[in-house]
Amino acid sequence: MSSPRKHFRKVFQRHPALLLLLGALALAMLCGPGWWRAQARDSQPSQSMFQWAKPGWAPLPFVPADNPMTSAKVQLGRLLFYDKRLSIDQSMSCGSCHQQAKAFTDGERTHVGVNGLLGTRNAMTLTNVAYYPTYTWANPNITSLERQMLVPLFGDHPLEMGMVGHEDELVARLSKVSEYSALFAAAFPEDGGHIDLPHITKAIAAFERTLLSFNSPYDRYKQGDTNAISASAKRGEELFFGERLECYHCHDGVNFTDNHIQQGQAFPEQGFHNTGLYNEDGQGAYKSWDHGLRDVTLRAEDEGAFRTPTLRNVAVTAPYMHDGSLPTLEVVIRQHYAVKGHSAISGKGPNPLRSEFIEGFKLNNREVHDLIAFLNSLTDESFLTNPVLSDPHLANSIGSNKPAGPQ
Repeated sequence: MSSPRKHFRKVFQRHPALLLLLGALALAMLCGPGWWRAQARDSQPSQSMFQWAKPGWAPLPFVPADNPMTSAKVQLGRLLFYDKRLSIDQSMSCGSCHQQAKAFTDGERTHVGVNGLLGTRNAMTLTNVAYYPTYTWANPNITSLERQMLVPLFGDHPLEMGMVGHEDELVARLSKVSEYSALFAAAFPEDGGHIDLPHITKAIAAFERTLLSFNSPYDRYKQGDTNAISASAKRGEELFFGERLECYHCHDGVNFTDNHIQQGQAFPEQGFHNTGLYNEDGQGAYKSWDHGLRDVTLRAEDEGAFRTPTLRNVAVTAPYMHDGSLPTLEVVIRQHYAVKGHSAISGKGPNPLRSEFIEGFKLNNREVHDLIAFLNSLTDESFLTNPVLSDPHLANSIGSNKPAGPQ
């Protein structure tokens, strides 16, 4: 009769995967759940040297391991964000479609690209963009700001900044600005600070991660200032978080959205939903030129699904929805969510593919007013006017592309 040791040796020889499984279980017992969470995403370098302009109760934003935050990088990114050299005809910058006073949106139904070409989607707010696990309205594969930056720069469907095929020209333009050489060197000292596309996108992403908004009246109210919002807004809060309206199911958490990632979070939360905005054929079809998430996944059940936007600063980001088709918050409430989706009154009935939470409701005039008062309380005026986030308007050729001297 063979010994137990020989028996187990034969088992492992026949089933080597079993040995790997037992080893993994042992590792988990020794290291604990923290080890598994660390493997879920790329490890992050310490960000202790960077001071985030946020209150202590707000979570730390997630930062990719290959693009740690530094003040020099943020300074460079701010200049690049507002530099019109990043568009083919030098007519627009990132800040053209993402204006600070409008919570980094542009107030247009859909964005306008170079040569006045109209896009198909509304420019999304960059409020607290550092906490998003995915970017753009309906592409779950764009999971970093660095990669997202390539869409407006080089995308041609629709055309935005129009630099596709002109990557070398972009680098050459920036290289001619003497001040940029020192700024790139300070931002990326580890590899010589070359002016190139990876450094450009990393710097802009670093600046965008500083677009933090946590000082709205509602924030102050939740932190103990009972007089920070009106009685009407308080009644609106009850409506918003109540089961009658169901708003909070998709617009919850610190950023009022079901899309979220922060430092130490094992897996990102992602939310894409069909809210019943359109129903072109009675079967749930959206406009032929924009099927939302379905255009990426090719799955029929993803027809008309778009990423849930944050509601922070929502009062200044009109018009609304992915295509800017609803002009005001009152229209969004009365002619969209209250009626089971806008297609119920403008198309061929309620969209059968809409989210289970879009079931309609009835509000009287005072309740509509209260709900809007609550949404208005999410406006952070300090964010909209913070000079650190503004267009630098330098007197030299950086940023504004204007000649040196008085303007």
